[in-house]
Amino acid sequence: MAQENEIKNGKALANTTALVTGGSRGIGRAAAARLAADGALVAITYNASKEAAEEVVAGIEKAGGSAFALYADLVDANAIPALFEQLDRELEKRTGSNTLHILVNNAGNSGWGGLADATPASWDTMFAVHARAPFFVVQSALSRLSHGGRIINISSGAGTRPMSVVPIYSAAKAAINNLTHALAIELGSRGITVNAVAPGWVKTDMNAAIRENTDIVKAVIDDTALGRFGETSDIASVVAFLASHEGRWITAQVIEASGGYKL
Repeated sequence: MAQENEIKNGKALANTTALVTGGSRGIGRAAAARLAADGALVAITYNASKEAAEEVVAGIEKAGGSAFALYADLVDANAIPALFEQLDRELEKRTGSNTLHILVNNAGNSGWGGLADATPASWDTMFAVHARAPFFVVQSALSRLSHGGRIINISSGAGTRPMSVVPIYSAAKAAINNLTHALAIELGSRGITVNAVAPGWVKTDMNAAIRENTDIVKAVIDDTALGRFGETSDIASVVAFLASHEGRWITAQVIEASGGYKL
């Protein structure tokens, strides 16, 4: 990481590059904006909405940052090498190198659905995005990641406190927690830190319908020490810390960022 340039330019991530999967909405969008504000050139992936991805890029550029968007359907593991070929071209065009300093595995899909209505297809799709994709994204990133790079996986509080209403999602997030530890062991010799951030209840479109239920909202707030739902910027701040030089001595950790949910 370019520590001297970080200090010189007054931005924690100056002269770095970052890839944020699923960066067109929610936590990924906030993380991309924060990393760009801190000086990184940010690539985001999108699947469902090119328009939303373009809005993220435009917002970052309007704020003085640098970003670009790439399409990727992470349900299909075979699409991941092609994603990195695109990333290589774009990074080389902008920086003269395909070096990647920061990888944020954020892409996800809705986890609602319990035991009774689960199907093999819903299981496969959930694990494909939340567990398999991060594994193969890291595999493809290995030859691009710099010494001292950062890998940050977005997990969930459900990974350690599983919820019966979302058993597949909970199991997939438990898998990413385990993978985080395993990758930290393997990549430590390269100075690469690998951590997971586990949000609690955050205001995203994924749980918008839940937040329309006043009883559920009250229960969540009453069971959260800081007394509110999280904002996507709350999670992005933790991602930014782990991505920075200040987070250099933290690895193999699952950091819950929930405002103290269910203490």
